[in-house]
Amino acid sequence: MDIRHVVVLMLENRSFDSMLGMLYEKSGAFDGLSGTERNTWHRPGAPPMEIPVWTDRTRDAAGIHGPDPDPGESFADIHMQIHGLAADGSPNAGGPNMGGFVDNYARQPGMGATSDPSAVMHYCTPDQLPVLSGLARAFGVSDRWHASAPCQTWPNRFFVHTGTANGYVNNFPTHFPYMMDTVFNRLSDVGATWRLYFHDVPLAATLSKLWADAPANFRAFDLEFERDAAAGTLPAYTFIEPRYFTDLLFGRMPNDQHPPHGVAHGEALIAAVYNAVRKGPAWKHTLLIITYDEHGGCYDHVVPPPATPPGGQTPDGFAFDYFGVRVPAVVASPYVKPGSVIRPPGLTPFDHTSILATLRDLFNIAPLTARDLAAPSLLPQLANSPDNDGPARIDAVAVAPSAEDIARAATRPPSTLQAGLSAAALHLPTFGANLALHMLRLRAVLDIAPVHASARDAQVAASVHIGAFLGRI
Repeated sequence: MDIRHVVVLMLENRSFDSMLGMLYEKSGAFDGLSGTERNTWHRPGAPPMEIPVWTDRTRDAAGIHGPDPDPGESFADIHMQIHGLAADGSPNAGGPNMGGFVDNYARQPGMGATSDPSAVMHYCTPDQLPVLSGLARAFGVSDRWHASAPCQTWPNRFFVHTGTANGYVNNFPTHFPYMMDTVFNRLSDVGATWRLYFHDVPLAATLSKLWADAPANFRAFDLEFERDAAAGTLPAYTFIEPRYFTDLLFGRMPNDQHPPHGVAHGEALIAAVYNAVRKGPAWKHTLLIITYDEHGGCYDHVVPPPATPPGGQTPDGFAFDYFGVRVPAVVASPYVKPGSVIRPPGLTPFDHTSILATLRDLFNIAPLTARDLAAPSLLPQLANSPDNDGPARIDAVAVAPSAEDIARAATRPPSTLQAGLSAAALHLPTFGANLALHMLRLRAVLDIAPVHASARDAQVAASVHIGAFLGRI
């Protein structure tokens, strides 16, 4: 096996069942949806109501945006989603049953009289997601890939970079500076190259161990990824972050697929990444992984299994001893046979630290924590020879957002993720600053969480700080 390049695209907040649960018929070989799965909605002052999984087959990718408003994704929200409620509406004491998604969504503060609690039970059909489903069928899908923790975006993205969330279960309150060692540092230690391509705000910039190398290794996706792939100059490890905000300058919507952002824009991003690496000269030596940081409150029927705690502090009282909800994971490479359903050999599922384990096997780097040391690697599940070139290219449904769509997305209040990104950017050092002194300042003052009236305001503030951080303004 001669894999020299690993490329990871991590999108936002969709569960396995919501995106790929109908990829194949449910069987012992594929743990998808049967179509009979349901949650009980314990309605205050009314009889309970059964809410089944559902889809709208009249829509294509361009018409799929929900759930709207954004479902709950805090640690407390996810605990309710996984464990459900008892018949009387009290917390369930009988163990996890994946029965609390509708109840939790109905209790979100953004839900109004016309909001639909069943939105979190929606699933997409393969024809509605031709890019994600097409790549899953042309190469492989894992139905045993969980978020690293039953937490929201920041903790799970920390796991893919560091093998831990440093004990923190939520995005807020922030705890700058985040000083965990990263897989990027481990790669540098052995002389392996890495690069992070981003669209607007790189969340990985929150990690202080990357600050010194960020100006050289953080690159603009739109300007540089396709060029580097075509030239065969992608590094040993490439990590790609999507567009989290509306691009007002060029009239582009977020492509992270974070509810309620439209899934079609994420489909276009997935296609762009695949097409670039597929036509590049390094394709025969490339492993492409497409996954999602966490489920974002969208329904999945599989109970998260126990996990190896990463060790270290647990200031929020959770030992990270079980995984989060399943998320989509598609693995594309000439070393993946068409139609593969990729599963680990034992009871421990794949999670985001399996990316770290795979990099460890490929590049002989040291583990970061007990979690990634215990994680199964993808390499044993791959073929011995690169015999599957896959489709020469794959095309997404073309979606041109209207001026009204752009304005609506820009003027609505920022999501918790967008607010967090703005807060993160505010705490970054400016290019050329004394990093040690900057970290001392961060430890000495309380974290500031800026309040923005709109997503556009949050984006503008974040962009200014990112430009100053990377020395590009």
